[in-house]
Amino acid sequence: MSKGILFTALLALVALSLFMLFRGEEFSLPRGEAVPFEEENGEVTQGIEAEPFLKKEDTLQTRSMKSERKIFTTDGVKHSIALDEILSGGPGKDGIPSIDSPKFLNNKEANEFLNDTDPGIGLEINGKSRFYPYRILVWHEIVNDTLAGEPVLVTYCPLCATGIVFKREVGGEIQEFGVSGKLWQSNLLMYNRLSAQALEDKESEESLWSQVLGEAVVGPQTGERLAIVSSDIVRWEDWKRIHPETEVLSPNTGVLRNYTHDPYGDYYTSDSVSFGAEFSDTRLHPKELVAGVELDGVFKAYHIKALPVGETKDTFAGREILIQKDEADRLSLSADGAPLPYIPGFWFSWLAVHPETELYK
Repeated sequence: MSKGILFTALLALVALSLFMLFRGEEFSLPRGEAVPFEEENGEVTQGIEAEPFLKKEDTLQTRSMKSERKIFTTDGVKHSIALDEILSGGPGKDGIPSIDSPKFLNNKEANEFLNDTDPGIGLEINGKSRFYPYRILVWHEIVNDTLAGEPVLVTYCPLCATGIVFKREVGGEIQEFGVSGKLWQSNLLMYNRLSAQALEDKESEESLWSQVLGEAVVGPQTGERLAIVSSDIVRWEDWKRIHPETEVLSPNTGVLRNYTHDPYGDYYTSDSVSFGAEFSDTRLHPKELVAGVELDGVFKAYHIKALPVGETKDTFAGREILIQKDEADRLSLSADGAPLPYIPGFWFSWLAVHPETELYK
C-alpha cells in the first residue's frame, strides 16, 4: 500500500471515529397513544399553585418546584410535551459533550484568548465569581460545576440564546446533566445522567429536561423543576471590571474544538428559526433579546433594548415589577420587593413555549 493511500485511509478512519464520537447514541422516546397521567389516587394531575419566591436575602432564586403543565403518559412514560414535537438536533446523546470537570483561568490568563466584547454568563455566589464564555459554551452547552460550595448547572442553547444557571439538585440529590441530542421548539433538551450501574439495575430512568422551561418534560421526573440561580449575560470587559478577581472557564476541556470559531455563523441575526419552532409575530424581530418571567402561571417578556439604564417600573399579574439595568446591560428584577427569576433569550424562543405571553417593548 502506498504512503498516499495509507495516509488517506488513516484520515478516513480518524474522521469516522470523530463522527461516531460526535454523533453519540440516540435517546430513545416512547411511541403510542398519549393519555392523561393519573396519580395513585386516580386524580388527573393539574399542577399546583406557583410559589416563585425565596426570601430577599437568599442568593439562589427559585420558583415552585412543581410544574403547572398537564402530564400525560405514553407506553407508561410520563411527559408534558407532545412527543412528536421532539426533534433530533443532529448529534446523538452526549454527541455535544458537557463539561463535567471544568478548569479555570485567572483574569490575566483569560485575556490571552478572550476579546473584551466576548459575551458569556457571569455568576457570583457568596463572594466568588466565574465567567463562562459563550465561545466555549457554544461547543458544550452544559457545564456541571460547583461554586462556593453550591452545585450549579450552567447551560447555554445557541439556537435560542438562552443562557441560564440552575441549582444542580433534584429531589434533594445532586445531579449531573448531559446534552440529549434532542430539541423541543428549537431549544436544548438536557438529561439527568444516571450511573451505568443504576441504569443496568433499572433503579430509575433518565428524564429529559427543557432548558427554557427549566423542568423535566419526559421521563419519571416529569413535572419537577430546577431552581434558577441569578446570573448575568455580560461582556467580558464589563465582567472583569466589576469582578477583577473572577475565574474564567478554561478552553482546556479535554475535547478538541476550535474555540475561536462559532459554527452558527450569521444565525444570530437572521430571520430564520428552525427545529420545530415557528414564528409569525410582528412585534419584534425573532432574534431580539428578551427577559421572560413567570408569575402565578402567567408570562411576560421584557424587550431588553427597550429598557433604559436605571430603574423601570411595571405592573404585571397584580404585582409591582421593578427592573434595574446597569451600564453593562445586567438586569435585576423584583416583584413586590422579592427577587424575580428571569429567562434571557431570543424572542421567538420565549414565544414558542409561552404563546400567550405579554410583551413589554
